[in-house]
Amino acid sequence: MNNNIFRLSALSLALVAGAASADVVENSFQPYAQSKPSFNGLSVGMTIDKSNVAQFKEVIDPAFFSFIEKGWAELKVGETTSFDLNPKYVEATRNGLDKVKLGAKPGQIEGWAAGRPFPQEPDANDPRAGEKLAWNYKYGYNWGDSAAIYPFYWKYRDMNSAKVERTIKFNFHFLNFTGRVIQEPTPAITPNPSQLFRGIYVNVLEPHDVRNTQLLIHRAEDDLKRDNSWLYLGFQRRVRRLATGQVTDAFLGSDLMIEDFEGYNGRISDMKWTYKGTRFMLMPFYNHNELALDNETHKDNDGYKVVAFGGQGGCFPNITWQLRKVYEVEAAPVDASHPLSKRVHFMDAQTFTVPRTVSYDRKGAMWKTFTIGQAHPDHHLPVNKGSGVSIDDSFSMIDVQAMHCTTGQFKGIVDPKLSPPEMFSVQHMRATGN
Repeated sequence: MNNNIFRLSALSLALVAGAASADVVENSFQPYAQSKPSFNGLSVGMTIDKSNVAQFKEVIDPAFFSFIEKGWAELKVGETTSFDLNPKYVEATRNGLDKVKLGAKPGQIEGWAAGRPFPQEPDANDPRAGEKLAWNYKYGYNWGDSAAIYPFYWKYRDMNSAKVERTIKFNFHFLNFTGRVIQEPTPAITPNPSQLFRGIYVNVLEPHDVRNTQLLIHRAEDDLKRDNSWLYLGFQRRVRRLATGQVTDAFLGSDLMIEDFEGYNGRISDMKWTYKGTRFMLMPFYNHNELALDNETHKDNDGYKVVAFGGQGGCFPNITWQLRKVYEVEAAPVDASHPLSKRVHFMDAQTFTVPRTVSYDRKGAMWKTFTIGQAHPDHHLPVNKGSGVSIDDSFSMIDVQAMHCTTGQFKGIVDPKLSPPEMFSVQHMRATGN
């Protein structure tokens, strides 16, 4: 009898442990399953402007709060909705649960195959909690296994005069070589002799003076290896390798560094990551097809319309914002010559996208602030429906010191045919350039 009791107790403990493990993954991907966040006085459909922003200071990041306080922008509140990531990515997370651990130093990780490496809630007493959240971002499902922004419009704007100084039309392409869970081949593209994790390829379509400028980034599986990046300049008709420091230069004269792409486009080991806390914040998440879109510019042949912009200098996307669960993470460059002293990332807890980032100069003064609007895939292009990808759909990089901004209007498409592996090669750059 005692043996039976022991066996039953062991079985009960195993069931409890299994249920607890399942809860970890469920809570990570479904933070609003039990209840939606609320804040006193905040209601769906309301507009936050300088007349009432003071009462919502706790749920708006400091930079955007200051913009509203100055009358530069208003914020329209939308309903908090679940951005469910693809079930296969969730399942990969479940399969890898408790198998992943950090190595001895930043940039080292063991046991990861696919999915979210650290779905557990961050622990404020864990000195490497911020690093774990950074890995969740790096191995997140931003753009899925591959996708394209096709096309992508950047506008350079003077915030004082609202003058659009320049418009550049790009195509951007993203491809994961490993950790693939949806698009064939899975789990990896082979052969992969350079042991790449991810590739980014950019081609400028307009205007004529920079047409056919191309950028290629190879990110290795080993985070301690430096990225390889190449630039093809159409007017020079040659490919040249980018020096490491050039990823922190202004890209094509914009307000963005290459390192800024997607919120952070660099190695984990290049930053010291510090978890600052979990909070509920208003974040730029919305249904694209339900917005008042841009009827005047960049209307596509299929009728697709991009997000419209307004506010001070035309630097703010006309979107709705949701109250969402957010991890605040500080990233301080390891390299003392880096132009920033730190970035403060506000990572969305459900999707691990980085919709809000505030950057500080070497003296510690606020310099730039980055908004990346997230559109629900089921309320976007038909091809994106059911993809389980939170769609990057608008951006605004504001240089508060120069009173200048660069805005982005997207047509994001989750379609593997647009980003074949052979596109992510120096040979392709040369062939396209010629």
